[in-house]
Amino acid sequence: VQLQASGGGLVQAGGSLRLSCAASGRTASTYVMGWFRQVPGKEREFQAAISWSDGITYYEDSVKGRFTISRDIAKSTMFLQMNSLKPEDTAVFYCAATLEPKSGSVTNWKWYNYWGQGTQVTVSS
Repeated sequence: VQLQASGGGLVQAGGSLRLSCAASGRTASTYVMGWFRQVPGKEREFQAAISWSDGITYYEDSVKGRFTISRDIAKSTMFLQMNSLKPEDTAVFYCAATLEPKSGSVTNWKWYNYWGQGTQVTVSS
């Protein structure tokens, strides 16, 4: 599976961005896809995830009510609508996927097998 993230950019605090993650390859086997963010010197931090087959969503507490994860199965694309952005949201955002059910947590970046290249999100104050 290949993942291509896009949609990052520069936005003022309180603004919005919509990230996309287009998947190609063995997408029919997708189990869960997720979004993580990373700042220099820190591990990748879970933001949100979605179960591909039934659309069940998971969110990190700090983004609940501000971010919305969704997917378009026909287009093999996942989205992250980010509203009310804060300067502390500034990071490189990565999308990730795993194809098989397995033990572990969707919030753990090590649980995912495939990663996109990252897209920079910068929120100015």
